[in-house]
Amino acid sequence: MRRVAERRVRSQEPSTRGADMHIGMVGLGRMGGNMRARIESAGHTVIGYDTNPEISDVPSIAELVAALPEAGRVVWIMVPAGQPTRSVIEELAERLGEGDLVIEGGNSYYRDDQDNAAMLAERGIGYLDAGISGGVWGREYGYGTMVGGSPEDVERVMPIFDALRPEGPREEGFVHAGPVGAGHFTKMVHNGIEYGLMQAYAEGYEIIASRSDLVPDVAAVLRAWQRGTVVRSWLLELLVDALEDDPGFAGIDDYAADSGEGRWTLEEAIDNAVPAPTIAAALFARFASRQEQSPAMKAIAALREEFGGHATRRADER
Repeated sequence: MRRVAERRVRSQEPSTRGADMHIGMVGLGRMGGNMRARIESAGHTVIGYDTNPEISDVPSIAELVAALPEAGRVVWIMVPAGQPTRSVIEELAERLGEGDLVIEGGNSYYRDDQDNAAMLAERGIGYLDAGISGGVWGREYGYGTMVGGSPEDVERVMPIFDALRPEGPREEGFVHAGPVGAGHFTKMVHNGIEYGLMQAYAEGYEIIASRSDLVPDVAAVLRAWQRGTVVRSWLLELLVDALEDDPGFAGIDDYAADSGEGRWTLEEAIDNAVPAPTIAAALFARFASRQEQSPAMKAIAALREEFGGHATRRADER
């Protein structure tokens, strides 16, 4: 277990972005751990708690709160959405007090933010919801951050948001999107867009790869698209990197999970009568990836045989 005293020594390093701050962080996994490192590199102090004692600074949330300066404590939560997040917020509600602030940085459903904020407000505790994008590369290159909450609470922890964002103009890596819920709402839509982009790149890859007689090096084509073309993007660069590491993706299973944001984005589109066919198709494609055999496609094959006499290949003929 890392010791609090050891972490305080690091806080003496000069800050590169505003006044030094001292915050707590609950959840030190792939995202939380890298975010802590980036925040500390800007000269701030982060006391972290994780259920894994090997990476935790303190043995409990209670001791994390106790290790923070008493006036205006700030705790950032980076745990899975749903009940895990709710449980942490409920415990913090019992241990924090008037003037303290909680930042929820996971991928929570934005409607849950309203309930979380209301519960904390009864005890005089502020609440911000922060949608974070950047993945495992954020520690090196910075995170795009979308925040919901009051202007006063946002300004109070702006040095932390500045430490997380990429170099360059603040408005190109950070946005105070609106009141509580706006941060996770915009991150939800961001991830819905991501679904569509990833699906389009994947389909384009497969079409080109299907003509290996004509295009023997698919990665070379995609690499050439990285500069000067209208489809260039960071996602495309990552696809090229993945292909170069594993040509043909021979070592990758085709099961594609979804973490919820795509579904929530579609629910919002339905509620507001906004057509979103691309995001819908991308989500359903992920569902298809989880089927060893497709009952729907079996039904289509059976129908073709029934009305048109088209030959149907049997399962044992594959």
